[in-house]
This record gives sequence, structure tokens and C-alpha cells, in this order.
Amino acid sequence: MKSINIGIIGGGLMGREMASAFARWCALQDVTVRPVLAAVADLNPATLEWFDCIPSCTQRTTDYKELLANPAIDVVYVAVPHNLHEKLYCDVLNAGKDLFAEKPFGIDLPSAKRILDAVNASGRFVRCSSEMPFFPGAQRALAMARGGEFGRVLEVVSGFHHSSDLDPTKPANWKRNSATCGEGGVLCDLGMHACHIPLRLGWKPSRLFAQLQRGYSQRPDGKGGMAVCDTWDNALLHSWTTIAGEEVPLRMEMKRLAPGATNSWFLEILGTDGGVRFTTAEPKTLWVFERGKEQWWKRTELGFATPFKTITGGIFEPGFPDIIQQMWAAYLMEREGGLGARFGCVTPEEAVASHEIFAAALQSQATQSVVAVG
Repeated sequence: MKSINIGIIGGGLMGREMASAFARWCALQDVTVRPVLAAVADLNPATLEWFDCIPSCTQRTTDYKELLANPAIDVVYVAVPHNLHEKLYCDVLNAGKDLFAEKPFGIDLPSAKRILDAVNASGRFVRCSSEMPFFPGAQRALAMARGGEFGRVLEVVSGFHHSSDLDPTKPANWKRNSATCGEGGVLCDLGMHACHIPLRLGWKPSRLFAQLQRGYSQRPDGKGGMAVCDTWDNALLHSWTTIAGEEVPLRMEMKRLAPGATNSWFLEILGTDGGVRFTTAEPKTLWVFERGKEQWWKRTELGFATPFKTITGGIFEPGFPDIIQQMWAAYLMEREGGLGARFGCVTPEEAVASHEIFAAALQSQATQSVVAVG
């Protein structure tokens, strides 16, 4: 395989997850490239210590500019608070590196547009992270939608729920502050997950009405005091999109306060001739609606049918580490021109389109009215 040297800026939760995906690369059977973690940058020296277990990671630094100056680095993955996205993404591009960006691709719509301008000016290969659509169930739903198997589409629901913020004693972090997370709050945090497949199918909303909700106004600050929390925690976006010339309701849901949901992404598409439902709460299960003289929902166990083949037996179910690896395979293979007909990562244009949706949602909440998107 051709080796691609990767640098990571931000060695926290997602930085370590990406590094773990590289370490399991031997599980993939139909890729022609191999990521090699060569460098990591993080402000916290203690965070950098975790990467001592990766022999290929020979550069560990608290100054990300030292990583960008390393001529051996081909691709840089950046996982930092949203308010730092624009500065670091542009620095990566100016250093002549390709970029794998974390969502939401800037703290707000103006920032996302400036990043897109920088991408276009640089000529570098850039994609944005969104791993959930790489589950086999999501891929099957996508293929059915592209194949027109639903007849006239009547309704689409796409969303991401988790419940970690139900606990009022959970300490506040940067995602609870609009200065670092963005005014959109949960829209910035989880919104890309809900937007990825609809946007890829060309189902961008034309107008929407948003219901945004805040949870706890303050949380422990981890230092014995309390911190103000001013971001939106739950969002329901009731929108209209156009599918095959017909207006169709599209509801997108993003919730940090969803009782009973540990971390669940879901998609439902219903039409006159068929339908499909998938949730990561049941990673092997796909529900397909069929209609004849009678109507019924058919339950199918998909197993390990990922876009890129692996050594894993088909009877097993995929998990989060597997789809992180699949997402990276899609990024690297598309970068090499070898993606083919497989599903690809979020494009910069799709990332900007998601911000247009979020901006409309904020305007709708402020005015309590239906707002045009874009």
C-alpha cells in the first residue's frame, strides 16, 4: 500500500479515536493506501503522552505550527473547539497540506464561507468528518433512495440524539459556551450528522421552522464553582425540501437532552411504495416497508456489510471504531482518485450548506417564523 503520513492537531477524544483506526488498518482488504500517524500536536503535554504507544508518531509537540512545518506530513486532521476552526484550517492549507476537518467547518456561516474560499484558493483536497452514514444500514437506505424504491417520497426524518447532558452535575466544557461552540450550540455539535445524507441526496431544505431549546443554564465548572451555559441543547428543524419535483417534509433532530438515547443516529424515509428505517441503536437491523394488497415492515439483519471490505465476518455487527475507519478509508481513497461509486465524506460545499441550514434555524428561532434557507 502507498503510505500517507498523517498529522493530528488536537489529541483528545477524537484524535485518539482516529489514531486507533489507523492502528487497525490491516483489517481493510480493498484499499490501496495506508495512513501512518507521524505527528500530533496538543497544548496539553499529558494528552501527548498517550501517543507514546504509537511507534510511527515520532513528532509530538505543543505547537501545531511545528507539525505544519514538517515536510513529511501529507494530511492533517484537526479536532479543536469550533472557534479555532477557521484559523487552524487556513493555516493547514497555507502550509500546503491536505485537510480532514472536523464539523461544523467553522463556528458559523460567515466563517464556513471564508474557509471554503481558502480551500478553493489553495487547491488542496479537503473533506469534513461525518462518520454515521458509513454504517451498513445507512448505506442501504441511501442506495434505496437513489434507486427510487419508495415511489413518491412523503416524509424524511434525520437526526442524532444523545443524553449525556441530562445529568446536571456534569461539568461544563467548551461546547456549553457560545463563544467557543458557536451560537448554534447543538446545531454546530450534532447538526452535520443530520444533514449529511439529505444534502448528498440533493434534499437541501428550501425553508424551515425551528424549535430550539436550552437545558441547564449553569453547570459545575470543575473548579468548585458554577459556569454559565448559554448554548442551545435541543433542536427540531421542520423544513420543506424538493424531491422529484414534489415538496416533501424533512425533519431534522439534534438533541443533547434525549432521555433514553446514549448516542443514536437515525434516518427514516417514507414513500407511497416503500420506506426504510435505520438507527445506530440497532446497528445490524434495517427496517424496510413494503406495500402490496397488504402493508408490512420487514426486519433484516445486515451484518458487517461496510462500504470497504474487511476481514471481519459478515455475521458480526459494526461499531463506532469500524465506521471511523470506513470514513478514513473513504477520505484517503477519494484523495487518491479511487473512491469509485462508494459514499464519500462531507465536501466543503456540503459543509457550507449545513451552516446555511443552521443560520436559518437561528433566525427562525429568533423571529418565531418560517425562514428561507440559503
